[in-house]
Amino acid sequence: MTDSPLNNLFKQLIHFDKTLTQPVYIQVAQQIINAIQRSYIIKGTKLPGTRVLGELLKIHRNTAVAIYDELASQGWVEIIPNKGTFVLEPKLKISKTKTSSKNITEAYSYATSTGFPFQKSFHLASTVQLTNAKYTINDGKPDLRLHPVNQFTRWYSAAMKRKTLIKKWNRPNESTHSLFQNQLCNYLNATRGFHINPKNLISTRSTEMSLYIVSQLLLQQNDIVLVGKLSNYAANMIFQQVGANIKTVPVDKNGLDVNYIKKHFKKGSIRCVYICAHRDYPTTVKLNTNRRLELLKLAKEYEFAIIEDDYDYDFQFDGSTMLPMASADVNGMIIYLGKLGQSLFPSFQTGFVIAPENLISEAKNYLYLLDEQGDLIQEQMLSELINEGEIYRLMKKNIVVYKQRRDCLCDLLKIHFTDIAIWKIPSGGLAIWLEFQTKISLVQLAEEAEKIDLFIPKTILYQDKKTCAIRFGFGHLNNEEIEAVIIKLRTAYDKVFAKYFKFKNY
Repeated sequence: MTDSPLNNLFKQLIHFDKTLTQPVYIQVAQQIINAIQRSYIIKGTKLPGTRVLGELLKIHRNTAVAIYDELASQGWVEIIPNKGTFVLEPKLKISKTKTSSKNITEAYSYATSTGFPFQKSFHLASTVQLTNAKYTINDGKPDLRLHPVNQFTRWYSAAMKRKTLIKKWNRPNESTHSLFQNQLCNYLNATRGFHINPKNLISTRSTEMSLYIVSQLLLQQNDIVLVGKLSNYAANMIFQQVGANIKTVPVDKNGLDVNYIKKHFKKGSIRCVYICAHRDYPTTVKLNTNRRLELLKLAKEYEFAIIEDDYDYDFQFDGSTMLPMASADVNGMIIYLGKLGQSLFPSFQTGFVIAPENLISEAKNYLYLLDEQGDLIQEQMLSELINEGEIYRLMKKNIVVYKQRRDCLCDLLKIHFTDIAIWKIPSGGLAIWLEFQTKISLVQLAEEAEKIDLFIPKTILYQDKKTCAIRFGFGHLNNEEIEAVIIKLRTAYDKVFAKYFKFKNY
């Protein structure tokens, strides 16, 4: 019996990996189902007994029993006491597909490449790097450990039980504005000095989604987009994908140099200016009041749009928060991008776009195409958190934590990086612009750091003839982790500097 055709088929077909998180009995059951679907095992076939199956696959008999129980629960087999386990044809089954391959195991591998050409996108190449390092520096993201998990479990559960949700799902084309849109408008009017209504706003999954929709509406091939000298790599990728021609503008201690735009560009030549007025990305420099007014005046005169990305408005530690440029825009020149709920898990955060009504009307068409369903449960919950003041209270609590972490980082930089690097203590935000006075190789610095369990992604390294700096995000690290990271960064720096000094004197 152990050498029967069916048993030999099982030996050929079934493979499992005990190191995977998926249980062995599930792995094997899925492969037997696949064999039944492909008619390698036909209806009425008696499968090996559990003892025989255990011997064939070198698994415990209890695992073999679990395999057949799983198959029976899904309706693929019938277990008849004292007779055996027999294959059925479930009433609701997936259409069978036969393979012409001579090697039966090839039916379980999928093609690694297409049999047809397609357009590849160089500009959207992934910037993700994998690492096993214990510590990492990012570009300034919040600490998800501060998310109030227990409270959100209750809030989310309550939101799901709202009877109004069913009405919204059954009436997706209702013309009235949702509670969430009204609540979000009220919140932004109160916290950011706007005077908007729901016709001026759309909510999206993220700032990147917001910018993608805006770029589709605003830009055409070879349109000129002005960005800061170093700028946001993700935004640049989106602009380049549309076919825009990106030009850089110098950024000094007062922010984007508006006079440079006047000197080097003519009226009608610029399509839009992308700016992070509150805190320049990556340098964290704030655009001062005079330049804000100059840029608004120039936008009207030159007839270009301003895309204001206010990515970290919520994180202000010292002094009062400067209101967005868009709050003073009376000529409809600014498209404002923002986030809500940055202290929450990413799935609870939402992006939004604020702009004149005619642009928002068109943007809704793109949004409906990309994300017709949206997330009504998320919107219901955020509406209630805004109304009850929980969003504001949570933000205030987290600001205290992040300010302590900023101060901890700056104190440690004074100890370990004085005379090596320069930095300014930012009044807000979750990142510091750290400039090395000796222009070492930042790529080598990242390599040496990873050897000692510290990962520095390439997207936060900025190096050219004039710049040798890191956008050091600290929000996701607690004080103990910040200390460990700084010590490792100094160790890596010393190794790279020693190589640089040796090479320079060679």
